[in-house]
Amino acid sequence: MVATIPPVSGLLDLSGRTIIVTGASGGIGGGIARRLHEAGANVVCHYHGNRETAETLAGQLGDRALAAGGDLSKTGEVAALMTSALERFEAVHGVVNNAGFQPVEPLRQIDEEGWARMMAINTGAPFLLTRAFSDHVEARGGGGAVVNIASIEGHQPAPGHSHYAASKAALLMFTKAAALELGGLGIRVNSISPGLIHRDGIEEGWPEGVARWKEAAPLGRLGQPEDIGDAALFLLSEASRWVSGANITVDGGVSARSTW
Repeated sequence: MVATIPPVSGLLDLSGRTIIVTGASGGIGGGIARRLHEAGANVVCHYHGNRETAETLAGQLGDRALAAGGDLSKTGEVAALMTSALERFEAVHGVVNNAGFQPVEPLRQIDEEGWARMMAINTGAPFLLTRAFSDHVEARGGGGAVVNIASIEGHQPAPGHSHYAASKAALLMFTKAAALELGGLGIRVNSISPGLIHRDGIEEGWPEGVARWKEAAPLGRLGQPEDIGDAALFLLSEASRWVSGANITVDGGVSARSTW
């Protein structure tokens, strides 16, 4: 089969496509939703608990946006999210599994419930939504993309994050496994591993950490949510039409530094 090569001018155009962004009420999720919307996409701004922020974002984006809630670690609520998206926009063409959970807890203080919750949110929810999305794609005839937001800690853990790092490492492997199994439906599955992303108050609340990051990063700054949004836009667009099972590290170069 010979692929159709689109013109460069339209590579990042998502007009007519609907993308679900989970955790859109957070900083990174909001940045992703805004950039995809700017590229022409209809955006479903998912939230869990922070309804007001998601609805404000959707209101700012206008008619091509919808705020929809749900606990995506539960099959029924994943199905409800898909139903809401389809009732509003008729089809879903992509998913960004961004919603996550990142407490700081020493390994010996993590209990079974905490470990299970971490895996349910950071790995289980992407699995459930990806599976539901693939069922929809098959029903409408194929084609779509999934982007999983992992972390550089899925490659290199930090103290106090053993459960978080393990969940993100699992998400990286799930990305490859899903790409392998879903390619026959025309679904591409990729991931992004962000570094430290700016959020309001981070410099005041963690000045020593921000200083260490800026010193370690070759590009000398924290990331912005839009930096992750642009990587997601690439992976959802025709610009990455032959990319699947891959991970893009977006960390200002920190991972290039030797650890010894």
